[in-house]
Amino acid sequence: MPPPSKAPASPARAAKSPMQKALDRLGLKRDIDCALHLPLRYEDETRITRLADAREGDHIQIEGTVVDCEVSLRQRRQLLVRLDDGSDACTLRFFTFYPALQKSLAVGTRIRARGEVKGGFLGWTMMHPVTRAATGELPTALTPVYPSVAALPQAYLRKVVASGLARADLSDTIPTDLLQEIGQQAAWGLRQALHYLHHPRPDVALATLEDHSHPAWQRLKIEELLAQQLSQLQAKRERAQLSAPVLKPVASHAAALHQRLLAALPFALTTAQHRVVAEISHDIARSVPMHRLLQGDVGAGKTVVAALAAAICIEAGAQCALMAPTEILAQQHFGKLVGWLEPLGIQTAWLTGSQKTKERRKMLALIESGEAALVVGTHAVIQDKVQFKQLALAIIDEQHRFGVAQRLALRQKMGQEGFEPHLLMMTATPIPRTLAMSYYADLEVSTIDELPPGRTPIVTKLVNESRRDEVIERIRAQLAQGRQVYWVCPLIEESEALDLVNATETHAQLSAALPGVAVGLLHSRMPQAEKQAVMSLFAQGQMGVLVSTTVIEVGVDVPNASLMVVEHAERFGLSQLHQLRGRVGRGAAASACVLLYATGEASRLGETARARLKAMQETSDGFEIARRDLEIRGPGEFLGARQSGAAMLRFADLATDTHLLDWARKTAPVLLDRHPELAERHVARWLGGKAEFLKA
Repeated sequence: MPPPSKAPASPARAAKSPMQKALDRLGLKRDIDCALHLPLRYEDETRITRLADAREGDHIQIEGTVVDCEVSLRQRRQLLVRLDDGSDACTLRFFTFYPALQKSLAVGTRIRARGEVKGGFLGWTMMHPVTRAATGELPTALTPVYPSVAALPQAYLRKVVASGLARADLSDTIPTDLLQEIGQQAAWGLRQALHYLHHPRPDVALATLEDHSHPAWQRLKIEELLAQQLSQLQAKRERAQLSAPVLKPVASHAAALHQRLLAALPFALTTAQHRVVAEISHDIARSVPMHRLLQGDVGAGKTVVAALAAAICIEAGAQCALMAPTEILAQQHFGKLVGWLEPLGIQTAWLTGSQKTKERRKMLALIESGEAALVVGTHAVIQDKVQFKQLALAIIDEQHRFGVAQRLALRQKMGQEGFEPHLLMMTATPIPRTLAMSYYADLEVSTIDELPPGRTPIVTKLVNESRRDEVIERIRAQLAQGRQVYWVCPLIEESEALDLVNATETHAQLSAALPGVAVGLLHSRMPQAEKQAVMSLFAQGQMGVLVSTTVIEVGVDVPNASLMVVEHAERFGLSQLHQLRGRVGRGAAASACVLLYATGEASRLGETARARLKAMQETSDGFEIARRDLEIRGPGEFLGARQSGAAMLRFADLATDTHLLDWARKTAPVLLDRHPELAERHVARWLGGKAEFLKA
């Protein structure tokens, strides 16, 4: 039976059937969900091909009479069926079969069989064809093959989709006048487009369905992009109705805390840093909650911008919280911020999950009383026991590493109904323009587009793993000059144990190859205190080589480290490689990044990996890296958990549909202002309850 058109039954009711659970896994809970569950491909059951006209390798449907049906036990058990269509005969071969199938293929039965035909010494054969009785008219449309899961047959899924398609409200929610500039897509209504895509005519150019260029596909893309833009715009407008603390320095200009911090810094801010500090200052001086993304390449100086924003907040008598995804990164921030702010009389609290109970109680008391004006930590900052006296600014570093619920929890720490803290999210993975226009459309974006002076260019080399000994020689040369080296091992997602073994073995090999050199090991399974001890030794220059998994991907700042070696670089994402490369080149010494890659059958160095490595060699510009990464991997690398609970774009492609995205951006405010009821229906149809997640 098709799923009900209403919401699923409550847990108090009878348990769901296996079929219903399978449909839930596919997200098919509403009629519109079923209508939007589009085919992966199509099968042509609209025509019969004579065997005399068949060609080797054709996928065809034949019709004939069964002249022989037997179970053969030669080599392996199989069902062999001989089918004669009057022009020739074909053997249907089944290695997996049930008595019911054998019975349906009895001698004398007239059937249709669909599959790939192959020739041979004994004539035509089909392996495991789809068979059915040769009754009734041939269909007039292509047969859809839908994405499915185990235990959900295509026949059942087709009935479910057809039922949902028939019941769903597919009335158009986009007025015709707003569609004019889109072109021929305007001629297709949503109902027409969906019915066509589920059951296209056999004369359609299949390529236009496969590459989504058919007008019916284009109609779905504009609907989807408009829903996303509307949802983001609604979130932005709803937030504008909330209130946030007005954060303006209360002291005279020269004595203001952020001015004293600027004067105390041992370096001058770049023009780009001054610009983004001004943008943030303007936002937090308003009573509307700031919702800003600060993006800048690796080493662009985002932390000092965050410190200045925190100083303005603290000067106004409020508290600021900075949350980072890992203890190593949080510790880096804490060290820098304490060094800058404590001499100015600012008390900072430190919160992580690994803290001892006594220290944690002390920090919680400082936060609750307001004595700690700045709170730095990991996810521990958002735990229930953490009570702020007056949280006014929340800063989230590497925002894509946090889930929606975590970001919402930090924003809700203010504890006043109708009030929200200002929110500043930071990322060292620059956001390509199309992503900024779509998934981040509800954010204001600040960009630090220049590096501080003194950052040395990093030379990137691609080296085959067969030349590993040469790389170790290069490490010796760097160590002889008093420099330090990172050696990063890949994360093996299938097994943390393998990941650990890989790093441990590399540590042992380098320790043996470099006698007298302190070689450290850092991985995710180490106790936090041990991690901090290793990082401290490396940061202080008492350790020559640090072997690590990707826990050092972000935030680690050791200016004396001049060489980065990434083992099995072909296993890393492009943005991740760029982040790792950014751990060197932070001092005055010439720096290099060696990407060791494997070749041969075992490594399967595919085109995608080649494209990543080539991009790393050709450019060190983080914005160009981000653009290429979007082309290679799609938006997931940039979004991380931002879309938790909400689907990525299913139909539109940001790489090819920019013109449709431009139209959706312009159209969303017009539709929302002129036709708010249609806008609500449009968002509900496409996003349902998922729209809430786009607000985080």
